[in-house]
Amino acid sequence: MHTSPTDAARALVGAVEQVVRGRRGAVELVATAVLSGGHVLLEDVPGSGKTTLAKAFALASGAGFGRIQATGDLLPADITGGGVWDAASGGFRFVPGPVFAHVLLVDELNRASPRSQSAFLEAMEEGAVTADGRRHPLPDPFVVLATQNPVEQVGTHPLPESQLDRFAVRVVLGPLGARDERQVVRDQLRAATVGRVRPVLDVAGLRALRAAVREVHVADAVVEHAVDVVRATRTDPRVLLGASARAAIALVRCAQARAVLEGREHVLPCDVQALAVPVLAHRLVLAEPEHGAQGTALAQQEVLARIVQQVPVPVHR
Repeated sequence: MHTSPTDAARALVGAVEQVVRGRRGAVELVATAVLSGGHVLLEDVPGSGKTTLAKAFALASGAGFGRIQATGDLLPADITGGGVWDAASGGFRFVPGPVFAHVLLVDELNRASPRSQSAFLEAMEEGAVTADGRRHPLPDPFVVLATQNPVEQVGTHPLPESQLDRFAVRVVLGPLGARDERQVVRDQLRAATVGRVRPVLDVAGLRALRAAVREVHVADAVVEHAVDVVRATRTDPRVLLGASARAAIALVRCAQARAVLEGREHVLPCDVQALAVPVLAHRLVLAEPEHGAQGTALAQQEVLARIVQQVPVPVHR
């Protein structure tokens, strides 16, 4: 039986929602980024469900799952893998690290040292890693779901702008409502609920769904609107460093994925507007940064929301 891209995308969201309560918006944002071919940065205080959300998506997608717990003593080779002496052949052979997975969960990314954080840059941008002078392609599809805490804690290292720019969206979970929080506690009393997630896709299905997203029609006026929003971040006096051309591409691709979730075969300006904050805000460097990472994130979102309001919206015909 043929399943439409919209049905497949909604099935993925539904499978995750069975164990991630009260976070419909966050679940849809993660799905939007994953289906667009991008990576996801999940941000909130400890214990808010970031890891559960990331793991649930990995399981629901039916793809190979890898996990890295970032710590201060994590080395680049612990991520990418490296050469190991093979006595039988009398030479070194490459042993892949945990990054060689279709879906990679990186827990508390900002606890890794800057040197180790840099090991993700090539993988996230080019889908490959270079070790001992040789390039090794990563599995296709490849997606990073990384978590970080927004408050400064002992042993954390802020992510550099170049790495933040490689995340298609930043998802800030926010607090649960009282009813949902009670349900989460009730659900978890017997065992971790994430173990109940069953795959609704497989690797081929996820690859096909991503390909279908790329075929969604984007009118010239919608592309112009997305670029106008991105360019406006570079001229706003409140912003020291605006969003890049990579950000504009991510915004349009995510808008295509949102259109699929909404059951449309074309992108509307409202898709761009709805995604501008999660796709662009984390890429901004403010002229007057707020104190603390959490304050900075809120300020970035507020500035971006005002910019979106100021950019004219094309009339849909």
